[in-house]
Amino acid sequence: MAGGFTKDGAVQEQIDASIADAVSQVRRRLPKGESLGACEICGEPIPEKRRQAIPGVRLCLTCQQEEDAQQKIETGYNRRGSKGSQLK
Repeated sequence: MAGGFTKDGAVQEQIDASIADAVSQVRRRLPKGESLGACEICGEPIPEKRRQAIPGVRLCLTCQQEEDAQQKIETGYNRRGSKGSQLK
C-alpha cells in the first residue's frame, strides 16, 4: 500500500528499474567479436575452454580478475526515494 503522492507498487518499480540498470551496465562491459588466442595485456595463451565459454574474450583469467577488481559499477541514486528530498 502506497501513501501520500506515490502510487501502489512504486517501490517495486524502483527496485526493478535499479536491477535493470545494473544488468544493462554489465552487459555493455561484456566482450564482443572474435576471441583472442593470447591475452592483450600479458600475452599468455587464453585456454580454448575460456574462449568457447566467453565469445570475444580478450584477457586471460589472471588479467581479467585484475581488471574486474579495478572497475566499479556506478549506480544512480533516486532522489525521489530519499526522505531528505521529501522534506524540502
